[in-house]
Formats: sequence, structure tokens, C-alpha cells
Amino acid sequence: MLAYETYFFDLDGTIFIGDLLLPGVRQTLQYLREQGKQVLFLSNTTIRTREECRNRLRLMGVEARTEEVVTAASVSAAYFREMQGMNRRPQVLVIGEQALKYEVAGGGTVLTDEPMEATHVLVGMDRDFDYEKLHRAMKAVRAGAYLIAANPDPNCPVVGDLLPDTWAMVKAIEAASCGTVQEIIGKPSAYYAEKVLEQSGTRRENCLMVGDRMDTDIRFGLSHGINTALVLTGVTAREDLEQYSAMPDHIWTSMSEMLQDHLRLS
Repeated sequence: MLAYETYFFDLDGTIFIGDLLLPGVRQTLQYLREQGKQVLFLSNTTIRTREECRNRLRLMGVEARTEEVVTAASVSAAYFREMQGMNRRPQVLVIGEQALKYEVAGGGTVLTDEPMEATHVLVGMDRDFDYEKLHRAMKAVRAGAYLIAANPDPNCPVVGDLLPDTWAMVKAIEAASCGTVQEIIGKPSAYYAEKVLEQSGTRRENCLMVGDRMDTDIRFGLSHGINTALVLTGVTAREDLEQYSAMPDHIWTSMSEMLQDHLRLS
């Protein structure tokens, strides 16, 4: 397993749940860094900026740099930034929280709250989602704006619970507008994989994706030729695996077990 050059780690459900650092995380990351491995944190979050993710990790005792964090929000910013580079001028109506708006606007993209001006509606997790936001997004899509999902996550794990995530808002907007989502930015999309591999500078076969969700993390790896490891600390439970035809390369109960396997085989 130490033949991998770069390790991709999901955050929620893999590194932490809520403000709780999961077992073995600090020791595993320290060990990999000592072995000269590259570590990147790949999150589908849209409610925290990269800097906020880094600070959150540091508060838990996990050292990280901003450039080691990739989020659905930061990749969404890259998506619209590239559109500008092709001499297109998107005006984006964001259904999401401040972090998503900050990342996208920081990439130079024009944001708008006017449905009839919007060329795109970008949807992320929004804990203040309401009827007025649904109405604005619906009007924009019905007027021709492209509906873009920052990620396809239906829910997000917290301690003892799950919260509705981006996909719940997307489906509401689809239903109201009679429209269809045109693009998905976060894991497991090809665009996200392209940006992450580009940033890592590593051949895909030399990377390992470690995550807690079969539908996003593991599918991300399986779809793009990246090795995969499922940790059973978040959304996917062992009994859930029966519904999937393709399995991850490794299954660990926790990061502690991952570290033990690495030490045993090193």
C-alpha cells in the first residue's frame, strides 16, 4: 500500500464527524507524511471555504495547508473561471451559503440575485433554504439558466444524525422548474477528478482515494481509475455493500485499521 504516492482523504465521515476527530486519523496522516507521501483533502462541502476547512483541521490537531484542501466550492469557482477564459461571461445565481459565494466570486465570476439576469443557477448545501430561494431559482431555470449542482450529496453526516445536503435542494428546484440539472461539479464528477489529478501532479494509478461513501468517494475512484479505500466511520455501513456490484480495493473499519495495515506491510 505504501506504493501509492498520493492519498486523497474525504473529510466529513472520514477525518471527522462534526467536531469529533475520528480514531487513528492524526497518527495515520503523520505516518504518511513521514513516509514522504502527498496528502490532499477532498471534500464536497460548500458551506466552508478551503481556509475554514484548514483551520478546522488545525483546531483538531491535524496539520494542513490551504493548498492541500479541495472542495466542491473551490472547484465550482474553477469551473466558472475557465468559462470566463473562453470569453463567456456567466452571471451566477447562487443557492447556497456564504462560503460558496465567497469562493465563486473570488474567482472573478459575477454573482446576481436577479433570476432574469442569471445564466446559471449554482446550488450547494443551504441551511437557510426557503420558499423565496426556491422561487428565485425556479424562475431563473425556467428563463433558460443552466442548473448546476455543486455536488450530488443527498445528506451530510453529523454526530448522531444526517442533515439534508445539496441534492435535496437541487431536486426541489428541478421539480418546481420542470428542469434538469445540467452539470455536477463535486465528487464523483469527471471535472472534479481532472482538477484534483492536475493539482496532485500524480498519475491516477498511483493515488488512493479514502472515503466513507460508496456513492461519491468510492464511485469517484472507480470511475476515474483511482484506487479506493472505504472506511466504515461515516455514511456507508458494511451491510450497505450488498447493493453495489463494484467493491473498493480496501475496506477498513477506521483509519486506525488503515494505519495498522500499513505498518504490518511496511
